Amino acid sequence: MTSMNLDGEAIAQCIQRFGYGAARGSSSRGGMRALAEMSQLIRKGRDAAFTIDGPRGPRYVAKQGPVLLAFKTGAAVFCFHISLKHKIQLNSWDHFTIPLPFTQAIVLKAPPLWVPADASEDQLRQLHDRMQQILDDLRQKGDSWWTPSPRSG
Repeated sequence: MTSMNLDGEAIAQCIQRFGYGAARGSSSRGGMRALAEMSQLIRKGRDAAFTIDGPRGPRYVAKQGPVLLAFKTGAAVFCFHISLKHKIQLNSWDHFTIPLPFTQAIVLKAPPLWVPADASEDQLRQLHDRMQQILDDLRQKGDSWWTPSPRSG
């Protein structure tokens, strides 16, 4: 899923060049239509992906889309974080990051998060909170990966 704005168009064109589809929408515009499109694709055996903090943030705060999509389809939510050793970090709301050529990277992933087909609204909120905690933990671990640890004793 990528937003319907100009940035989203550039992202859609890029991911389509790699053979992936792009459902256009976001938490602020067209999101339900994009979730319905993604739901159909998942039922046909395709994977789906989100940049979970939406087009306007706040930075690193997950929207509910992945949990709702998992609830609708029975697919799992897979949380991951990619941490780069050398990068350019833009001074934008999301701290957009560009990897420097040939840099090392680490991909951190968590076990799948399953959403029961009969989950209540409260359970969906709890699973969303759990997803947020997992993402925060992965980002913290990734951010500290390249920082030398202080010498002990």
